[in-house]
Amino acid sequence: MTHQMIDTMRRAASALLLGAVAATLPLTATAQDRTPMDPRLQTPGQLTVGTGDPVYPPWMLNNDPAGGEGFENGLVYALAEEMGFDRDQVVWVGQTFDQAIAPGAKPYDFAIQQISVTEPRAEIVSFSQVYYQPRKAVIALPGTEAENATSFEDLQALRWGAVIGTTDNDYLVNILGIEDAAIYNEQVDVFQALQAGQIDATLSSLPTALYVTAVQVPDAGIVALLPADENDNGHGLLFEFGNPIVPWVDEALSAIIEQGVVDDLIDTYLVADPDLPIISE
Repeated sequence: MTHQMIDTMRRAASALLLGAVAATLPLTATAQDRTPMDPRLQTPGQLTVGTGDPVYPPWMLNNDPAGGEGFENGLVYALAEEMGFDRDQVVWVGQTFDQAIAPGAKPYDFAIQQISVTEPRAEIVSFSQVYYQPRKAVIALPGTEAENATSFEDLQALRWGAVIGTTDNDYLVNILGIEDAAIYNEQVDVFQALQAGQIDATLSSLPTALYVTAVQVPDAGIVALLPADENDNGHGLLFEFGNPIVPWVDEALSAIIEQGVVDDLIDTYLVADPDLPIISE
C-alpha cells in the first residue's frame, strides 16, 4: 500500500469521524428543548418573567407576583406548570412599562404587564397569541365635566392624562382625537395628577379602572366605557424580538386557554359592571 493510499484512507476516516460527531450535535443541542433545562431560556432551569414594579390588582394582588394571586400571575403559574416548571422555578424581574416595550435585549424569557399587541410594537418585540382583550374605561373625579360626557365631543373638551407609550395614550390620540394630553411615566403619576386636579380624566383597561376606583383613587369613578380600539388586538406575552421559545410558550398558552384556565381567571379577577354607560361616538 502506497503512502498516498494510506493518506487518502486517513482523510476518509477523519471525514467519517467528523460527520459522526456533527450528526450527534443536533441531538445534544435539542435534547433539552421544551423542558425546564431548555438552553434557549434566559437561565436554563428557571422561567424568568418580567412584570411591573410595583404591580397592581386585579392583575396581581398584594404587590407580590410570586404570591400567585391575581389574573396575570395566576396565568403565569398555570402556564409554567403546563411547560413543565415547578412553582419555585418561576423567577420574577421588575421593570417599567417603557422598558418592556423598548427594542433590544430582555433580561427575561417573556414579560406580562397588560401589554397590548400592536403592529408597531411587533416590529421591535415578539408576542405570544392574545389571551385577553379588555375594554377601555374613563376614570374621573366627581364634579368634573367628565361625569356628564355623552359623546366624543364632550370627551375632547376634557383635560386628559396618560402613560407614555401605552395604547391608552394611543387611544386618546387616534380614537378620541386628543392631541394635548398630559403624559406621565407611570400609572401612579397619572392617578396623583387626577387627585391633584391637574387633569379631569384618564383612560385605562376596565379591570385596572375597577381597582383604581376601589383602592387607589376611591373618590373617583368609572364614568363610561368606550368602544374597542381596532389597532389594539388585546394583551399578549412580550418577548425579545425573534425569541425562539415563542412557539413553545404559545403551545402551552393554547393548552391552558382550551382547559378553561384563562376564563376562570377572568371570572375570578376581572369582573365588569354590565350597567356602565358606553360612549361610542
